[in-house]
Amino acid sequence: MARRLAAIVFTDIAGYTAMGQTDEAGALRLLQEQQRLVRPLLEAHRGRQVKTMGDGLLLEFPNALDAVECGVELQRRAHERNGREGIQPLRMRIGIHLGDVQRRGTDILGDAVNIASRVEPLAEPGGVCLSAQVFDQVHNKVPYQFQKLGPKALKGIRESVDIYRVVLPWAEMEAAPDGPAPPRLAVLPLSNISPDPKDEYFADGLTEELISVLSQARGLRVIARTSVMPYKSAPKPIPQIGVELGVDSVLEGSVRKMGDQLRITVQLIDVRTQEHRWAKTYDRTLEDVFALQAEIAEQTAGALKVELLRSEREAIRERPTTSVTAYEFYLRGIRESQQEYWKGHSLKEHVEQVTKFFERAIREDPDFSAAYSCLANFLLGMMSGVLPERTVGPRVRELVAKALELNPNSSDAHTAQGNLAFQVDHDWTRAEADFQQAIALNPSNAAARFWYGFLLQILQRYTEAKKQYLAATESDPLWLGARRNLVWMTMASNDLASAVSLAEALLERCPDNLVARGSLAWMYAFAGRREEAVELTAPLAAAPDLDLWSNRAAVLAYLGQPQEARALLAAWEEGRLSWYLSLLDAASYYALVGDKEKALSLLERDQAEGDRGLWAPYRMPWFDSIRNDPRFVAMVRAMKLPATVARTLPPGAMP
Repeated sequence: MARRLAAIVFTDIAGYTAMGQTDEAGALRLLQEQQRLVRPLLEAHRGRQVKTMGDGLLLEFPNALDAVECGVELQRRAHERNGREGIQPLRMRIGIHLGDVQRRGTDILGDAVNIASRVEPLAEPGGVCLSAQVFDQVHNKVPYQFQKLGPKALKGIRESVDIYRVVLPWAEMEAAPDGPAPPRLAVLPLSNISPDPKDEYFADGLTEELISVLSQARGLRVIARTSVMPYKSAPKPIPQIGVELGVDSVLEGSVRKMGDQLRITVQLIDVRTQEHRWAKTYDRTLEDVFALQAEIAEQTAGALKVELLRSEREAIRERPTTSVTAYEFYLRGIRESQQEYWKGHSLKEHVEQVTKFFERAIREDPDFSAAYSCLANFLLGMMSGVLPERTVGPRVRELVAKALELNPNSSDAHTAQGNLAFQVDHDWTRAEADFQQAIALNPSNAAARFWYGFLLQILQRYTEAKKQYLAATESDPLWLGARRNLVWMTMASNDLASAVSLAEALLERCPDNLVARGSLAWMYAFAGRREEAVELTAPLAAAPDLDLWSNRAAVLAYLGQPQEARALLAAWEEGRLSWYLSLLDAASYYALVGDKEKALSLLERDQAEGDRGLWAPYRMPWFDSIRNDPRFVAMVRAMKLPATVARTLPPGAMP
C-alpha cells in the first residue's frame, strides 16, 4: 500500500450519545446538520470525507493549512447557526494531526489516523485542537492565536504529543467578564488658552491622544472623540454630560502652548458628586509631551482604581515618535480628519489636506506607526467618496503593512488591516480575525466595532452585528455611524417595522442631522409611506454634501419619480459630475429607474475592472428588480456571500 503525507481531521458531536437516548430524532437532525455544514467546506479546502464514525467524521486534506482553515470555518459556521433562536445547538469537537497514511480503497490507515482520533477529545465543545506537527506548519500562516496545552499522553500512542488549542476569537470575546462593569470615562476637549489661536489643533490633538492612551487600559472604558467633541462648542454641566454619555467620571482641562513650552491643567471629576478625584498643573516642554500623557493616564487609572497590567503600563509609556515635528503634523492630521469638510472646502480638498499632514508626519519620522495607521483608516473610511478602490488600495496596503511592522499590537493598525481585507480584498475570514484582534487590544475602539458590525451585517449574521453596533454606541454614544447602520441592518433582516422605529428615534435624537433625515426617508419609502418620505427629502436638495443630494434622487426614483436620478445619470455619462460616482452607484441608479440591463452590465463591469463594491449594498431593496436574475446571483456567489433570496416588497414600493 502506498504511503503519503496527509492532514487528518476528526469531528465529534458533544453530548450526542445522551441526546440519542432521549431525543433520537433530534440527534439524527444534528448528524444531518453536521453533514450540511461540512460538505461545501470540503470542496473549498480541497478535502474529502473518508467516512462517518458514529456521530463523527473522518476527513482528509492535502496539507495542514487547508485542514486548519476548514476546521475553524466549520466551528465558525456552527457558532453562527447556534446563535439563532429556537434551534438545538450543534457543538462539535475537532482534532487535527499531520502524518503518513496508507490508503486501502477509499479508507486510510496508520498512526496518523490514530493520533488524530486521540487529539479530538482534547478539544472543548466548539473548539479545535492540533498536534505539534500541525502547529509547526500553520502558526505563522493563519491569523489565529494558539494556546499550548503541553504534552499529552494519548491512548495507544507510545510517546506523548504536544497539543495546541486554537483560540477562536468569537469564543474569547463572548466569555462572561468577572466582577463589576469597568468604570466609564469621558475626556472632554481640552481648552486652548494659547496666545496663538492657530494652536487649537494642538489642544484638539492632545485630547485625541489622551483618549487613545487611556484606552490602553483594558479595565477602563473610554468614550471616543466623536462623542466628546460636540461639548467643545456647546459646553454643558458635568451631570448632564454624565447622563448623555453614560460615564462615571470626566477628565477636563486646558492647554497653553508658547513655542516649545507647555502648561497643561487637568482635573478628574466624579460625575455623581461633582468632586475632584484629582487635579494638577504641569509645566513641561514640548519634548516631554509623551511622558506627560503617560503620567496623566496612570494618575487617572489609579484614581479610578483600575489596576494596570505590566503590558498596559508599557504601552502607555511607549513614546510613539522621536520627532516633535512629526507629532505636530500628526496632531494636525487628526484634527483635520475629524472636521466637517463641507464647512471649509470640498471633499476632495479635505482628503488632500488630511493626507498631506499625515504624509508629512511620516516623512519626518518614517518609524511613526500611528501616523501610518491613522492615514490608512482615514483613506479606507473615505474611499468610496472621492477615489476608486483600485487607486487608493495599493497605498493603503503599504500603510497597513508598515504600521503593523512597527507596532504589531496596535488596535488601530489591526482595524485598518481588517478593513483592507474587508473592503478591498473581500476576505471575510481574515477581516473578522483582524477586527476581533483590534477589539481584544482595545475594547473601547468604536471604529473596530463599527466595521466588524458592518462585516457581520453583510454576511447576514444580524444578531452578532447588532451586538457590535450597540457596543460601538456605548463607546461613542453621539456617533451616528453605528446607529444609522443599525437602522439599515434591521431593515435588511426583514424587520421593517423596527427599522422605522429606530430611524424615527435617530432623527428625534438628532433633529438637524441630514443623514438621519435621509435614513428615515428611506425607511418610510420602503414602508410605502410615500408622502412622508418625499417631505423628508426636501431639505436634501440643498445639502452641501453631494452624497445627501444624490440620496434624495435615489429615494424619489424608488418612489416612482425618476427625473432627478435620470438627470444625475445623464451628467455621469457625459462626464459632467464634479465628484466621483462609482460603477456600483451608477448601477444602483439604473436599477432604480428600471433599466435592468444597464444595471447588470455596470455591475459586471464593476466586478471585472472597478471597485467590486457589490458586497456592501447587495441586500438593499433598490436591487430588488434584478435580485433573482442569474447574473446578479452569480456575482453575489462569486464574492462568497450568502446566497441572495427573494424579498417581499413593502406596500407601495416600486415593483
